[in-house]
Amino acid sequence: MRVLVIEDNNDIATNIGDYLEDRGHVVDFAGDGVTGLHLAVVHDFDVIVLDLTLPGMDGLELCRKLRHEAHKQTPVLMLTARDALEQKLTGFESGADDYMTKPFALQELGVRLEVLARRGKGPRSRVLKVADLTYNLDTLIVTRAGKDIPLNPIGLKLLQALMEASPSVVTRHELEHHVWGEELPDSDSLRVHIHGLRQLIDKPFPRPLIHTRHGIGYRMGETDAQVTA
Repeated sequence: MRVLVIEDNNDIATNIGDYLEDRGHVVDFAGDGVTGLHLAVVHDFDVIVLDLTLPGMDGLELCRKLRHEAHKQTPVLMLTARDALEQKLTGFESGADDYMTKPFALQELGVRLEVLARRGKGPRSRVLKVADLTYNLDTLIVTRAGKDIPLNPIGLKLLQALMEASPSVVTRHELEHHVWGEELPDSDSLRVHIHGLRQLIDKPFPRPLIHTRHGIGYRMGETDAQVTA
């Protein structure tokens, strides 16, 4: 299950992320409404955890734009400290599918997200494919030439971003934001994780698929005349 957490309280977002990732789910983060809407529109998530009070754009407006302008039907669980019935009804009217008030139990949150994700799944599985590499977004299984490749959550996030954009280049900034959100790591972290991804995706096989554009970013494809590994 791939989850987008749009929450400006870093402690709450971290707790949710740690809980879900410990259970094998992939979690992306946004700390403001504008960034959250962008991620929700550009990428396919199984479910979204949406805080009501956000900088830049509040959760109600974000949800309305997601439904009525972007026409995305990703299940949304609205998370807020407001527990009045009127606030809950307003949340549902904006397009939310479920509603939890703070404080909340992580175990209950996890169960509700899994129910929403199952409810929101379409009839076909979502599988990314580049050459002989496949990534099933529903099962989180990666294979190349029929061989299973185990990846950690960061590796899965990088791989999905590169495969979804293939054969286009994904900039370093886009990859860093996709993986770490607003809490960007030190300058060497992306390079280290790309190196680790290459060790698993490319090194055991005759043809590299991950290619570098120096000073710009990375792309994924079968061939690249400008490859510099």
